[in-house]
Amino acid sequence: MTTTTATPTRLPTAVPVLALGIFCLGTSEFMLAGLLPEMARELGVTIPAAGSLISAFAIGMLLGAPIMALLTLRLPRKVTLVGSGIVFALAHLAGALTTSFGLLVTTRVVAAVACATFWAVASVTVVAVTPKNLTARGLGALISGITLANIVGVPAGTWVSDHWGWQSTFVAVAVLSVAATVAVALLVPETSTGEKIAIGALAKRELRGLTGARLWLAVGTTVAVQSTMVATFSYLSPLLTDVSGVASSAVPLVLLAFGLGSYAGITVGGRYADRDPLLNVVVSLVATTIALAVVWLAAPSAVAVVPAVVVWGFATFTVASAINARVFQHGDQAPNLVAGVNVAAFNIGNALGPWFGGLVITAGLGYRALLPLSMSLAVVGLLVAAASWRLERGRAQAPEAAPCPA
Repeated sequence: MTTTTATPTRLPTAVPVLALGIFCLGTSEFMLAGLLPEMARELGVTIPAAGSLISAFAIGMLLGAPIMALLTLRLPRKVTLVGSGIVFALAHLAGALTTSFGLLVTTRVVAAVACATFWAVASVTVVAVTPKNLTARGLGALISGITLANIVGVPAGTWVSDHWGWQSTFVAVAVLSVAATVAVALLVPETSTGEKIAIGALAKRELRGLTGARLWLAVGTTVAVQSTMVATFSYLSPLLTDVSGVASSAVPLVLLAFGLGSYAGITVGGRYADRDPLLNVVVSLVATTIALAVVWLAAPSAVAVVPAVVVWGFATFTVASAINARVFQHGDQAPNLVAGVNVAAFNIGNALGPWFGGLVITAGLGYRALLPLSMSLAVVGLLVAAASWRLERGRAQAPEAAPCPA
């Protein structure tokens, strides 16, 4: 009598628990956009100066992810997750209590480093606890915490700030972060291998694992994809009001619709990414380019632009699971450092996209010109993906190539 092992179809409990932590991180990262005017007024600085709080967080994320990945190599992953969650919460409490703008900037940098650490280790943990056939889906579920932060967390943070002050929003994020950290401590298993190896040797092994064109092409795809999205999304509000004629009071509803579309895109993309991540990247980027063209055509109409934005949100986030899965697929010899590099790649895209968009606006081309810009960045992503396709599929189809597992 023969027995068969059923293919796993459900994600482990640890994945949504870690996604809750990512929800807290995402809420903190993006909530300042709605708090800056009040913060600038109370702290006695200009709004552009208050905007440096956003830059400080981005710099902390960019530098903190790979550096902390190396510094925490010998620590158990669960200890790192819990520790970074506690530091993140304390940084927000300190920020809520200070009246010094300089100290507030410091707390944002500390919070960003803790954020980067948690995100990187959470990604490695998801890969470790999730069945191999569900890796991309698990990473997509983790990233959905960011999407939910934009749908629920950021609007809720703005509402709390409007009623009780921006300090209350910081306190609320701290309290929720503590709850998420407790859940991680109770429900997420330890996934470290427990190897007894010197930190220097371990770091060298991880650094050696960062070599290879496949990995860096995958990282480059992540940068291009993220730049494509944020180049237009960063200026979506003025695009809607100045070009489409959408009432400013209705803009949050359109952003909510975009968030719902993106959540659906992550859900659908995550279910198909495990079958062929590279094909998923190509199809998603083509769909994103078409969706951006639709938004460009619909932009002059307040009625037509809303469903177009929803379609764009759906299309652009179908790639989220695949780009994460491919980085870990080609960097499996250095999982900890690769996780940090992956977080850094997203934040490089977050920096480049608005910068390119700002150049377009400064040149006097108008907000509608952001859409062709994003389409161009999507084409760059397709070119990088094409190079990956040639490298990976071309070798696999060569007659002299030995068969290798997927």
